[in-house]
Amino acid sequence: MTATVPLAAGALATGTLATGPEDLLPPAFRNPPPQPRSTPSPAPAPAPTPTASAARPATPSAPAAGSTSTPVVQSVPSTGSSTSGSSSESSGDSPLPSSFPSLRELESMEADEINEVLGLRPKFDIPAAARRSAAEVGVISEAEGGFAAGSLAGQPARLVLAALRASDGPVVSRWGHILLRRVLASRLDTPRGLDPVDFAALRARALNGMGEAVVARALVQDVDGGNYNNALTNAAFNSYVASADLLGMCPVARLQPSQRDDGEWELMLAICSAYLGEARGADRRLGRALGNGIAPEIDVRLAQRFAGAAGEGGRAVNIEWDGVEELTPWRFALSRALGVEIPAGLRSSGSAMLDYSEVLIPASPLLDRVAASDRAGGQGLMSSAAMVDLYAQFWASDEYSQEDKIAAGLLRQAYAARTVTARVAAMRELWEGDETFGRHVLTAYAAARLPVRQDLVEDAAPLIASMLSAGLDRSAMRWGSVVSEGTEGWALLAIAQPERSGPVSSGAVSDFISDDLSEGQRKSAFLVAGLAGLGRLEADDFADLADDLGVNYSRSSAWSDKIGRAAQVDNQALVALLAGVGMQGTSWDQMTPRQLYHIVSALTRVGLSAEARMIAAEAVSRG
Repeated sequence: MTATVPLAAGALATGTLATGPEDLLPPAFRNPPPQPRSTPSPAPAPAPTPTASAARPATPSAPAAGSTSTPVVQSVPSTGSSTSGSSSESSGDSPLPSSFPSLRELESMEADEINEVLGLRPKFDIPAAARRSAAEVGVISEAEGGFAAGSLAGQPARLVLAALRASDGPVVSRWGHILLRRVLASRLDTPRGLDPVDFAALRARALNGMGEAVVARALVQDVDGGNYNNALTNAAFNSYVASADLLGMCPVARLQPSQRDDGEWELMLAICSAYLGEARGADRRLGRALGNGIAPEIDVRLAQRFAGAAGEGGRAVNIEWDGVEELTPWRFALSRALGVEIPAGLRSSGSAMLDYSEVLIPASPLLDRVAASDRAGGQGLMSSAAMVDLYAQFWASDEYSQEDKIAAGLLRQAYAARTVTARVAAMRELWEGDETFGRHVLTAYAAARLPVRQDLVEDAAPLIASMLSAGLDRSAMRWGSVVSEGTEGWALLAIAQPERSGPVSSGAVSDFISDDLSEGQRKSAFLVAGLAGLGRLEADDFADLADDLGVNYSRSSAWSDKIGRAAQVDNQALVALLAGVGMQGTSWDQMTPRQLYHIVSALTRVGLSAEARMIAAEAVSRG
């Protein structure tokens, strides 16, 4: 019987020819690892017991002239009988684990699911030389206006952890919001004893809770996808959805698809598959989601349309809002990204967070962005200059009627009316019903352009408040020559004054208290708290005024002790973080004069007096 010549053996024999070509490869590539050879079945032997010579491989003879190769046949080792050799070969197969999917289950899986089962999923999507450490994560460095990198590194991990966990929502003060955003976005070293990824996740979560989805998104992008854990994945998911940047989540979703197990995550995985060219797999995945009910139908339909926009969608998707009672961030983001009209009743019932997302999503209708900008500006998400730019863009648009542009027209009048009286009148009209304080932010630079005149003294307080909302304290101080002691305009300037040579007169403060008509004289209590925190009241005057108002400013708590200790060791970042904890809330009604006093005092002691002055002035104006 003639033995078949294996391909590998033939190649080996050919390589032994003396007339072979010259090897041009570098030395490191000249000796590749040997390739496995197939073992042909041995010819039947006359005797059942192999001989000693049969145990050795046959020695090939020298190649004859004109021949190309000589068969090389390797005999079966004589470690036992042929039966035992066959048994040994079969016993080499490793049994599959009991949890291994069946062939049918594998056929129904998507590519990333199969990779997960077979252990083929990559752990990193960045070359080793380009990977970044998570020990120091942030958006702005100290040179760019952030806090020092080592500010929190030596602080107790439990304290930082508790402060970040408590910072899970909006802040009552616009300037408090700006300060907290600054510390959360700073490039900071991780405190000892705290996981770096958890530290980044907590900061991103706090930013999301404030409505700062774009800043949170930038923060999570500073961490490599292979380092994400569940907490950071959740924070990143929320930031990408809130900013309608769903595809930004795809690198992490593809790298770590098992980080979450919910309906929206399944829809996200399908969308990412569609935009990676796996349209059929994405369609099957979305079909299963619709059939299994793992997500509401409206969520799946929106995801189907978004996935279909990848270019290979073969059918139209109708979006029906009937029966939908809640506008979730997922529905809002996809609707804005797709240009799907949201029912007016459903949109008006949305939370403040949707207004914050509205101004951050470029695809949102301009009219809706302008309407939402008042709340976003009052909260601190938008600067006065950004609001003016948005209103100017709206005014210049031809897509909207003059009736829609009434507010934009008033802002134009506030800047460009021919008379000062007309400019002030336009501002007054803009301020009417300004519960969010956003319109005061909008008119800050228009107010700063006004000349100081005695006939405008009645409008001095709101004009000063408007200027201070944008930090224009130098412009506001010009009005000090016309305001009278004891008035609200005077009170705002007494706090906002950058430098002061002596204490504020207690008599002037008493006059303000006497004329204060705010509920519970909260404005007066905030004024005393601000002046005392800035060190602008004599100790005896502070005690007397506190007794007159019935406020115990010196009462301590666990929070006040912590922020006082942070100020004592001159740690700006920790003071700012704890100040943000003390200002958590949605209304100034949730802020107490005692908290304001401790915040202003601590900020002043660590050199953040500018922020302290603006927060205190805002409290008097909005309290």
